[in-house]
Amino acid sequence: MEDLKLGAVEARFADIIWDNEPLSSGSLVKLCERQLEWKKSTTYTVLKRLCERGIFRNENGMVSSVMTKAEYSAAQSEKFVEETFDGSLPAFLAAFSTRKKLTKEEIEEIKRMIDSYGKE
Repeated sequence: MEDLKLGAVEARFADIIWDNEPLSSGSLVKLCERQLEWKKSTTYTVLKRLCERGIFRNENGMVSSVMTKAEYSAAQSEKFVEETFDGSLPAFLAAFSTRKKLTKEEIEEIKRMIDSYGKE
């Protein structure tokens, strides 16, 4: 799978699809005309690019996602931790919490998450 990173405009385009899927490619063109002021050719060019990256699909004129927005965000987060902290989530949390102090509620939520994963 190609690089999943989306530029700012691609992210706005992706949100249009995620917010309206499944939708016909014609409906997508109309939404992009209104929201992004794009021509039909621009919509299809960007759609093709994101389909090639494995984020969306356009089959028989119907556009839908291959991965949900949550799955996309998770993949981006995993990639960031892998590239920046050699895949170490504890190293990421340590770095993150040096600049932003975690609230008591956030700490409790993280503990609950860890406990729930330990039970699986």
